[in-house]
Amino acid sequence: MEIRWHGRGGQGAVTSAELLARAAIAEGKYAQAFPSFGPERRGAPVLAFDRISKTQPIRVRAEITEPDVVIILDFGLISIVNVTAGLKDDGIIVVNTKRSPEEAAAEFGNKWKVATVDATGIAHEILKVNIVNTTMIGALLKATHVVDMESLIQPLNDRFGRLAERNANAMKKAYDDTRIKE
Repeated sequence: MEIRWHGRGGQGAVTSAELLARAAIAEGKYAQAFPSFGPERRGAPVLAFDRISKTQPIRVRAEITEPDVVIILDFGLISIVNVTAGLKDDGIIVVNTKRSPEEAAAEFGNKWKVATVDATGIAHEILKVNIVNTTMIGALLKATHVVDMESLIQPLNDRFGRLAERNANAMKKAYDDTRIKE
């Protein structure tokens, strides 16, 4: 599975990709995570990527241009970045928005499976910050089942220490709240 994360600097797209890869490796899968940086500044568009394979070592090191899944941490990016560029015909879009999946799907031409969650609202409620990365992992898991949620607990503990439990709670709430249009 190839995943492309679209976010803004400071939203945690790179951290999300790393956490997901660590969870996949913990499950015995092959995985890699890597960022793509341009001129870095807080709020600027950022890309991060995951490749996950159940059976084969991953030898490709290039950016992902034809993802299976696109994750959009900030819905506002769709007006400045072609977030669906190269997305496979049977691809999945996971997006942070208050919109229904049907409304969001219309923005993307009703071509792909779309999962929506108000990750910003969940992050404010549980984490008390406007950083939606771990929240969006929960939505990704609901839409794809790429890894088990339990496999993320250790990576969350390693990365966030005493804040890991709140991040896990945000991830679980996002999983529960994610709505999907097939």
